[in-house]
Amino acid sequence: MFSSVPPGKKLVRSCSGLRMVADGGMNSPFCLEEPQWVPDKECHRCMQCDIKFDFMKRKHHCRRCGRCFCDKCCSKKVPLARMCFVDPVRHCAECSLVSQKEMDFFDKQLKVLIAGATFNVTSGESEKPEMMTCRLTSHHLYLWLDGETHFEVMVSRISSMQILTDAASPGDSDIHSYCSLLDSHFIPEESSRPSGILIHYKLVSRVDTEQLRMDVTEDKKGPAWLAAMYKAAKMMKESVDQ
Repeated sequence: MFSSVPPGKKLVRSCSGLRMVADGGMNSPFCLEEPQWVPDKECHRCMQCDIKFDFMKRKHHCRRCGRCFCDKCCSKKVPLARMCFVDPVRHCAECSLVSQKEMDFFDKQLKVLIAGATFNVTSGESEKPEMMTCRLTSHHLYLWLDGETHFEVMVSRISSMQILTDAASPGDSDIHSYCSLLDSHFIPEESSRPSGILIHYKLVSRVDTEQLRMDVTEDKKGPAWLAAMYKAAKMMKESVDQ
């Protein structure tokens, strides 16, 4: 079944299951590390229903949170793309809802980001925008911008981001930090379509921060790409917080 592993990937087996991870050690910024399991010797009762474990009532660990449950409270097996499991794995009820919601991002939004869209891009202190196609690379590590010129932005080095809308101006006082933007649960409304994005990122070889502004063009894919990028940013923040 796995005779053909994609380039740059390798199969790793842990106590939680079989995972397909990056071979070079640089995983997708959307990935989560496997949690530490609550030790069996410290878990005598189900952490959901409080039933006591015995020979008949066996304990099981949720692959997402690592907590200990009885079979009834940890019976759901759902995909866990953020930990790169090959097959659906055991979840508690709470974690299964989270993982199922995230599948919309991996099934739909991630494909939108990889497919790309066309924007008017203003980089650094330049005053002249350039029409470029921006897409997320297949391993999710870079935003690749391609036009008459081309360059890439390492996703993990994005330090702040602001979604621009028809009703918003990118003045300095309106630029929210990466964390505060996400903490405010800002989601573009239909009445204020996303019109662009303002990104600050740190270069690999320098401590300076670069600015990148991307404004939508007539390409109808643009607003959908921006909405998907917002959801991606939320997921990256969650990965950092954990």
